[in-house]
Amino acid sequence: MKRRHFLKLLGATTTLTVAGRLYAAPQADMRLLVIFLRGAYDAANVVVPISSDFYYRSRPTLAIARPNPADANAALPLDGDWGLHPALKDTLYPLFKQKQLAYVPFAGTDDVSRSHFETQDTIELGQSINGSRNYRSGFMGRLAEQLANSQPMAFTDQLPLVFHGGNAPIPNMALNFVGKPNIDDRQIKLIESMYQGTKFAPQVAEGFAVRDEVYKEVTAEMQEANRNAVSPKGFELAARRIGGLMKERFNLGFVDVGGWDTHVNQGGAAGYLAGRLGELGRGLAAFAKATGPAWNDTTVVVISEFGRTFRENGDRGTDHGHGSVYWALGGSVQGGRIVGDQIKLEQKTLFQNRDYPVLNEYRTVLSGLFRRIYGLGDERLQKIFPTVQPKDLTLV
Repeated sequence: MKRRHFLKLLGATTTLTVAGRLYAAPQADMRLLVIFLRGAYDAANVVVPISSDFYYRSRPTLAIARPNPADANAALPLDGDWGLHPALKDTLYPLFKQKQLAYVPFAGTDDVSRSHFETQDTIELGQSINGSRNYRSGFMGRLAEQLANSQPMAFTDQLPLVFHGGNAPIPNMALNFVGKPNIDDRQIKLIESMYQGTKFAPQVAEGFAVRDEVYKEVTAEMQEANRNAVSPKGFELAARRIGGLMKERFNLGFVDVGGWDTHVNQGGAAGYLAGRLGELGRGLAAFAKATGPAWNDTTVVVISEFGRTFRENGDRGTDHGHGSVYWALGGSVQGGRIVGDQIKLEQKTLFQNRDYPVLNEYRTVLSGLFRRIYGLGDERLQKIFPTVQPKDLTLV
């Protein structure tokens, strides 16, 4: 049930008129979950620019084939210009077909540092990059202040920057990390004790030491980019619990999911990225199912700090880019669409000859979405994103 119909059935009479449009008064009972994909996911291989010949020339090993019902590895058609990664066929594609999922390409920030840390901070703070930063004030903390009876919750190891500020403390709850080596320290000691006193003892001990060293080296950069975010597999396992908690108690949530920094062997229709997308998709589907009827009053927004290079690199991966694709899904979302300003993808339209440009600045998109969800007027929106003009993409 779309939100406008839901409000009509409730007999809502308190309204707000802004720029000739009619909005409901602030509705704190509407649920919002923001999911931050830390590490900068490769948007071009998730929402695939199937009408761009330049895309296929730029990615000789990574490109997702154009839609073809006979090819299980081909993109799933969204519209004439865009397709969806096949790893999401059974989870998110049905939501798109049910008009409960929309995508916003060419989205992001005007921060061009291509630094994970700096750009993540930029987005979570929701402040202009031209001037000093107030690290005690994140945009979801400010949003919580503007909503009566908001019940915020961060499903993170530590309180994220996005929830800093506000008059009341915001709780956080760590999700179990999944993705470390399968054999833990207790099991290692048991195995080593089995070989104690034998000629194999040194090799066993050395083998575990090398394993740990290689694991640390391989994952060091990704873990830094992830900032202790839960893995996609961890999110898949925890999403049902998050959905239950937001259904019963919390109406404003944030969770970060790591594992998206794909410099090497990213894969195309199959491989590393496809595996992470499958986990994320199953997690989102589990979350939607766990919310039950509350899904009709829930909006989930998926964002990332930036996109990745349009061309694949020499290691069959992609490097730090600029523009990305944001997602909005939920029972109140007016989905089944690709929304926002767009441009034909050719070499001449790339940002700095390498990346997606940013045509839909994240604060304007989120500000317009908050107006739609909560009926917030200009004065309240300015307290969340100062000096920003909301962009109404009719997402809900």
